[in-house]
Amino acid sequence: MMKNLRLFLFSALCFYCVYAKAAAVDSLDVPSAVMNKTYKAAVVLPSSYTNNKTAYPVLYLLHGGSGHFNDWLNKTPDKMLVRNLADQFNIIIVMPEGETFGWYLDSPTDPNNKFETYITKEVIQKIDDTYRTVKSNKGRVITGLSMGGHGAMYLSSRHPDLFCAAGAMDMNYTKFRVNEDFTKSLKDRFQKLLGTADTSNDVYVKNSIINMVDAIKKNGMPVIIDCGVDDFLIEANRELHHRLVYNNVPHDYTERPGAHTWEYWQNSLPYHLLFFNKVLKGNGVLVEEK
Repeated sequence: MMKNLRLFLFSALCFYCVYAKAAAVDSLDVPSAVMNKTYKAAVVLPSSYTNNKTAYPVLYLLHGGSGHFNDWLNKTPDKMLVRNLADQFNIIIVMPEGETFGWYLDSPTDPNNKFETYITKEVIQKIDDTYRTVKSNKGRVITGLSMGGHGAMYLSSRHPDLFCAAGAMDMNYTKFRVNEDFTKSLKDRFQKLLGTADTSNDVYVKNSIINMVDAIKKNGMPVIIDCGVDDFLIEANRELHHRLVYNNVPHDYTERPGAHTWEYWQNSLPYHLLFFNKVLKGNGVLVEEK
């Protein structure tokens, strides 16, 4: 009996020690003056954050279409994924709201959809004011899945002064290998977002990252893109890859077994962190363990 009690106490102590060192999750209110609304963001602070006064680099991790800010915490098979990566790489991970079909851009027709301004001016400012961050593009990286992958590439291409590297998982933009009903639904939603569902329209064209290769090349920002070979967005990702190769734009591109699933994205995210870690190390902003 005593032996079992000691074993129980030892196990409980081990659990406490692991839990005590785990990354912390904040739920932060981020007001938006441009949309006259307050959204939430999830912020994961590595366990080392409380033990020193060092400024930390930040990863902005964007959710996909039909999702919300807490998807990366709630929908991965391993619910500790983001926390463990924050600890492993000593990085703050911020997951802002992008709404179900916000596309991380400023809609020319919908005043309630100004997510480019929201992320680049309001979210980043709030994070830098609230936490001990590297307050320059040398310490900010951005990636996301699906709509969030497009958003990460879109925002980083348009705001190279804010980020030093970008990534995309299963990025989409205008071409989908899907059924007619889904295509009709997307056209209706793009009509509201952009004022047109015509993919040849100038508004549509200038907001698609597939047409921003010149900007990506000019910025010279390190980029990582990957997509599952069974994903319905694979052709869109291949097209961007081909255009980048044709224009001699350096980038990492990978296709792996998998589809448009959380299992795929869970496997993908650590590779993005490894890629970003190398860039941040080169910028001299990594946080050393003490």
